[in-house]
Amino acid sequence: MKKKNYLFTSESVSEGHPDKVCDRISDMVVDTYLAKEPFSRVACETLTTTNKVVLAGETRGPEIKKDELTQKVRECIKDIGYEQKGFHWKNSNIEICLHSQSSDIAMGVDSKGNKDEGAGDQGIMFGYACNETESLMPAPIYYSHKILELMAADRKKGIVNKLEPDSKSQVTMMYENGMPTKVKSVVISTQHSSDVNQSQVREIVRPYLAKSFSKELLSGLKEEEFYVNPTGQFIIGGPDGDSGLTGRKIIVDTYGGAAPHGGGAFSGKDPSKVDRSAAYAARYIAKNIVASKITNKCLIQLAYAIGVSKPLSIYVDLFDKDEEKTKYVENVIKNNFDLSPRGIREMLSLNKPIYECTAAYGHFGRKPGANGSFSWEKTDKKDLFSK
Repeated sequence: MKKKNYLFTSESVSEGHPDKVCDRISDMVVDTYLAKEPFSRVACETLTTTNKVVLAGETRGPEIKKDELTQKVRECIKDIGYEQKGFHWKNSNIEICLHSQSSDIAMGVDSKGNKDEGAGDQGIMFGYACNETESLMPAPIYYSHKILELMAADRKKGIVNKLEPDSKSQVTMMYENGMPTKVKSVVISTQHSSDVNQSQVREIVRPYLAKSFSKELLSGLKEEEFYVNPTGQFIIGGPDGDSGLTGRKIIVDTYGGAAPHGGGAFSGKDPSKVDRSAAYAARYIAKNIVASKITNKCLIQLAYAIGVSKPLSIYVDLFDKDEEKTKYVENVIKNNFDLSPRGIREMLSLNKPIYECTAAYGHFGRKPGANGSFSWEKTDKKDLFSK
């Protein structure tokens, strides 16, 4: 039996973190292809290091010139805010190493004759939702994202000075009777300019506690449990301080460790890859189940085999040991949700250039956009699960 009273911690990283720079560039490539051909196939990995960006992977779709992608990479870096000696949008060396998708893979996943479109890979995907926050996300990861997102917004607007793009956060919350009641500790590590010291950085970021948490939640936070740049100064950062790779922040991207993860990253993959699309579908279903108030939290697992259309298994956990209710929910899912790769893409309108905005601050718990982004966060199916 899970404990009712405990501490739980999740972390987030900002859009300027080296791995997140890579995730954004990879998703930019996906969007560039989908904008010209909605059924393009893309699997793009990005590497960043000191003043260098390397793109590698496979594509199938329209011809896109390297110069166009190179310019878009620079635009990504500029928007994030990198104009540093060791990583600058103007003069970083950008290498494009994309090639055509394997014909063996294409043969397995394309629809042809009587064969429906198959999954782009094997694997397991999880979706999760809980009633800890309005977005139906676990509280520690929700607030970890919020701190950094607010800091980045003010940095870009010029409201706060002396902060640079690379930053991380970590929030530990106290749970009582299974619900978050207090903030126990907060860690903020942020890159900064050389003309501020650590005490000044601490006061620059302090207001983001009150902007992120309610007074009630903050009432449990002691001054000594508020950590800012605990290793000392953080001047050298971003890809100059540490190399970055696409897909290394999969727990940050999902539920902060509060739910299982199937292991597949999202960024750089077009929606035919079930690593991405089925994880979105699982979240969509789990969120609608919790939004229906039939349960306080829900975990969904989906499993696929490459080239096979239907999921091999659908697992539902409502965390209440009510087998009759679980069976009811399983039947609703099977009767109302087409979880084939094609069905998921059509259900959530995923063949659109909507992915670059997902690359930082989590793929879940966000607001659906007018352009179709974060469609998996809608709760338009909640009435299906109301008994």
